Amino acid sequence: MRIGELAARLGVNPKTIRFYEARGLIPDPVRLPSGYRDYGPEDESRLAFIKTAQRLGLSLDEIGEILAFKERGERPCSYVLSVLDAQLSDIDRRIGELVRLRAELVTLKDRADQLLSGDACYCGIVEHAGRMSQMITR
Repeated sequence: MRIGELAARLGVNPKTIRFYEARGLIPDPVRLPSGYRDYGPEDESRLAFIKTAQRLGLSLDEIGEILAFKERGERPCSYVLSVLDAQLSDIDRRIGELVRLRAELVTLKDRADQLLSGDACYCGIVEHAGRMSQMITR
């Protein structure tokens, strides 16, 4: 199948497929006498795997490593588990940051009436938040 058909079947842009080829995630396809790329079912399967892995938050480098395991005939499961553990730690850290940010925004919103008066250069609410952040980081 040609690149446009493969792209349509998987809901990606043909440029994305070319990019994956350039990164080595998808092997160079067979070329037809006309010069068009000719993709097979294994290319479609590999591209579907890449898209699923991206949806799960894996980077292209991590996906490339997983594919390299397969090409060496090795199982990548322990590597994938370590990547997922790192992702979960990062998500937990970001959730903590978001919870703290939410609390700060609620406090600012509750104090907005008091902060609107005065001689702020831009916006008293934002400037107050900046002063509070500076005091906290000292």
